[in-house]
Amino acid sequence: MSHSFDKVGVLGAGIMGTGIATHLANAGIEVVLLDIPPPDGKGGRNAFAEGALAKALKSKPASFFHPSRRALIQVGNLEDDLPKLAECQWVVEAVKEDIGIKRALFERLEKVLKPGTIISSNTSGLPLAEMVAGRSESFQKNFLITHFFNPVRYMKLLEIVTGPKTDPKIGERFAAFAADILGKGVVFGKDTPNFIANRIGTYGLMRAVKEMEKVGASIEEIDAIFGPALGRPKSAVFQTADLVGLDLLVAVAEHCYHGLPKDPERDLYKPPAWLYEMVKNKQLGRKADGGFYKKTEKTESNPKGLLAWDYKDKAYRPLAKVRIDSLGVAKNTDDLAKRMKAVVFASDRAGEIAWPVLRDTLAYAMRCAHEIADNVASVDDAMKWGFNWDLGPFETWDALGFAEVTKRMTADGIELSPWLKTLVDQGAAGIYAGLGAKAGRTADPKRRSLADMKKAGAKVVKSNSGASLIDIGDDVLALEFHTKGNAIDADIVGMLSDSISYAEEHARGLVIYNEGEHFSFGANLMLIYMLAEQKSWDQVEEASRMLQQGVQRIRYAKVPVVAAPHGMALGGGCEICLASGSGAGLRPHAELYIGLVEPGVGLIPGAGGTVNTLFGMMERIPEGARVDSLALVAQAFQQIAMAKVATSVEEARAMTYVPLHAQVTMDRRLLLWDAKQTVIGASQAGYRPPLPRAFRLPGESGIATLKLMVKNLVDAGQATPHDGVIALKLAEVLCGGAAGHTREVTEQEMLDLERAAFVSLCGEEKSRARMASMLTTNKPLRN
Repeated sequence: MSHSFDKVGVLGAGIMGTGIATHLANAGIEVVLLDIPPPDGKGGRNAFAEGALAKALKSKPASFFHPSRRALIQVGNLEDDLPKLAECQWVVEAVKEDIGIKRALFERLEKVLKPGTIISSNTSGLPLAEMVAGRSESFQKNFLITHFFNPVRYMKLLEIVTGPKTDPKIGERFAAFAADILGKGVVFGKDTPNFIANRIGTYGLMRAVKEMEKVGASIEEIDAIFGPALGRPKSAVFQTADLVGLDLLVAVAEHCYHGLPKDPERDLYKPPAWLYEMVKNKQLGRKADGGFYKKTEKTESNPKGLLAWDYKDKAYRPLAKVRIDSLGVAKNTDDLAKRMKAVVFASDRAGEIAWPVLRDTLAYAMRCAHEIADNVASVDDAMKWGFNWDLGPFETWDALGFAEVTKRMTADGIELSPWLKTLVDQGAAGIYAGLGAKAGRTADPKRRSLADMKKAGAKVVKSNSGASLIDIGDDVLALEFHTKGNAIDADIVGMLSDSISYAEEHARGLVIYNEGEHFSFGANLMLIYMLAEQKSWDQVEEASRMLQQGVQRIRYAKVPVVAAPHGMALGGGCEICLASGSGAGLRPHAELYIGLVEPGVGLIPGAGGTVNTLFGMMERIPEGARVDSLALVAQAFQQIAMAKVATSVEEARAMTYVPLHAQVTMDRRLLLWDAKQTVIGASQAGYRPPLPRAFRLPGESGIATLKLMVKNLVDAGQATPHDGVIALKLAEVLCGGAAGHTREVTEQEMLDLERAAFVSLCGEEKSRARMASMLTTNKPLRN
């Protein structure tokens, strides 16, 4: 039996219910979304659900992968349309956090659902036993809590809580569905207030607030300390609170305070008076006019355009710069463990604040780990996936040095829990080392990382400073980039060519994959800029030629070469994906941000991006169809000239950066496995590379049309004169040159035109100024 669902019912069209519904649609699942009818009757009886989806279509960041996914969601209301839920295999409730409302709804629901339908609640902390009180054995057997985090599309964590009567197979089936189909990181929590992530995360936040008050620190200091320096997101403490909403933060803290009467540290959850006052004054964060931070006009003295809340003076003031020696050291330290140690064990102000907060947070996680979860790995994963920590509390403990942290804790009077004291008495090297399998870190062969494979002895066939070729088993190889930002340089291009040659002789095929935050930010711009500044035009042309040849080898390799992009795939990273997609295929992650952004740095694509974008569009036209090629050229022209970046895999598919037939991986942890299976499948099917392409293009008349379009934009002030220079070069390439209409233009002719335009633009002073601006400020220059 498949662990997916054909149709799902979502009850409640608030922020969470709508988020769940849209993400289910993203995964290709039909949804019935119901909410109450408007009390005043305005807009029709389904107005609340319809209005919620209308907002979702406009939301930023986008809820839908593509607006077309809206068609998978059917709306209705909770008074007229409950019978429609009989068609659903799973129904999730996301109505108001009121036990009475939920129980009344479940009573009505039980009367219309088919036997075996899974029912869940998205409650963030209400007791499961109380919600299902009075329901039948069958209902309780199929009931569980599925706590998604907001925004549902982007937050990986899903906490599952089962009851004593829940069929264990239901939990297992749902966990597999959530991970494989929805791409979630699943942890099983226990039926305790706020489950795992919000329990630990809220404690850590409130502990930071207490320390801030104690030492008189500013919110900027706290955020500077508890951000990337300690392996936490840039939003740190108070920017995270602004994102969540101060009203929700207070509600979650109060829920812990009232729901944990026996917790020795219960009082820590009680928000300070000034925080209550902020909520009363509607200082709720980003959804309001301001919270801990407030937007203001950007100035030379306040380049971020932010004001910070002074909780002592109860007023906003300009941001204060935080300068602490250990934070400076951490900023220049890539190794996470060393970075954290530089701050936590420092004798300066950062260390004096960081240590007691982190110490108490780790100790709290130690004390309640087995109360809230089955194992320490679930706690760690919940914090990484729900609060975007780089390491969970127990992984942090190990990274800082198990013995050192434990020694300092006990010296500070912290009593160790029996399970942890046992590890100390046994002389364990760390929490995970001491617990072994009991830590709960199970190995899923489909989710093995490349790093784990190498640790287990996977053979590194070839390697240089830019990339490595690794044998990942089953006669499949993986090419891994490891430059900064996975920027494509001469080492990567050389290794790409060598890897394809080796795969053609010794393997079924090759996966292009890496485990960086992003697939690739593009070609090494610094190299191009330096050559251009030195006016080494022959070397610029040769660099472009090597890039073109290396990337085109992906398409024409004798064995399948499959790129597996994730995150950002920009410029040259996009060009690798285009070549892969036009050849053996592409296996993208759902969260793919892909585009040809070279015009932003004063250039056009220089590694086949123009030809593979345009010819990819033209290949979708049925043979014999009478289609004006200029329309397709204009589409490719606008897409590239405006440096458009798709913000999901489905947007990328609509822009032809992802092939129509490409299957998508929702869980990034499965990406390497899925790409490997794509290679194996193509090989077993007797893969043969595609034939070279040639198309008749608009030529001189097309160039004239696009030139007029650009002139109008420049005249209207919507583009700069230099934008016009870049666009005209691009137009000449995409139209196949002035003679493009006289014959079919081959791929090689297109590549030659692209390379000549690329070199020409490198000779433009304003293009070099754009490159310099990007290299120094990471921002494109509008000149």
